[in-house]
Amino acid sequence: MKNLDLNLLPQLQVLLELRNVSRAAERLQLSQPATSAAMARLRRHFDDELLVRHGRTYDLTPFAQSLVPLVDEAMLHVQRATRVRSGFDAATSSREFVIAASDYAAALIVGPLRGILQQEAPGVLVDFVPTSGLAGTMAEYSKMDLLVGPTGYKMQGESKQLFRDSFVAVVDAGNPLLQRPEVTLADLVELPHAVGYFGEGISTPADKLFESRSVRRRVAATVAGFLSLPLLVEGTDLVALVPRMLASRARRGASIEVLDFEQKLEAALVEAMYWHPSQTEDPANAWLRSVVQRACSQLHLIFPVTAHPVLVSERAGS
Repeated sequence: MKNLDLNLLPQLQVLLELRNVSRAAERLQLSQPATSAAMARLRRHFDDELLVRHGRTYDLTPFAQSLVPLVDEAMLHVQRATRVRSGFDAATSSREFVIAASDYAAALIVGPLRGILQQEAPGVLVDFVPTSGLAGTMAEYSKMDLLVGPTGYKMQGESKQLFRDSFVAVVDAGNPLLQRPEVTLADLVELPHAVGYFGEGISTPADKLFESRSVRRRVAATVAGFLSLPLLVEGTDLVALVPRMLASRARRGASIEVLDFEQKLEAALVEAMYWHPSQTEDPANAWLRSVVQRACSQLHLIFPVTAHPVLVSERAGS
């Protein structure tokens, strides 16, 4: 059997991702007949259907599923090889980088990062894409230059810590809870909670704080991510646990109050950047990592938070 025409590799990757010839043709900016012809050649080469109809949609065959990480990894190396230069001049570059990050991390990083780019690399673009649906596998790096995410979740690749945050409780500024001389974890549990969802089976440090003390919250609202939680709380009886710097950012435009936790109740959140090992020596990626790190070094100055004077304690009088 002849070797696969490598010009078909990008088409194979998109077909495996989208599982639809028409949508793949649009993504690739090819005609549908040309994409259908490529699909036929791929099926002949692999002696497998690759996509099989299931009702109105298509599913990957077991063989095609096994191809996905291999094709993504191959495309990653192809892209790296075509992008590598002997040097990288940020001041004159017009390159577009892709960073995968949560809504929380992007909300904090974009401002200081843009400040640096405007001064040092006015032609460079950085596109932030969501991390929802990503598992932090090596194959996924074919679609991004960096991934910013929390430590402790088995993300693959090389990594470097960026910043540390911790969770606080946010409530509406008129919440009666704020009138109490002492606030305990049990007091928080009395309130209905708004929580962020990050995927099946994923617990945040805030979740683990309650789980470690066998405390069940009454969840009244669930949203994707952390970013909208402070606005969801405003004007309601809800309470939400969010990272401290996000609470500081939200407090500038919302009528909310922040309650800090005593030290033994601290729920820490450490964010890091991750990248494929093949990118470590790439001058452009190394520059991007340095810029992101510099941007994150400013965060605690940009987002200071003044909390309510009463700390949340584990029990009254503790």
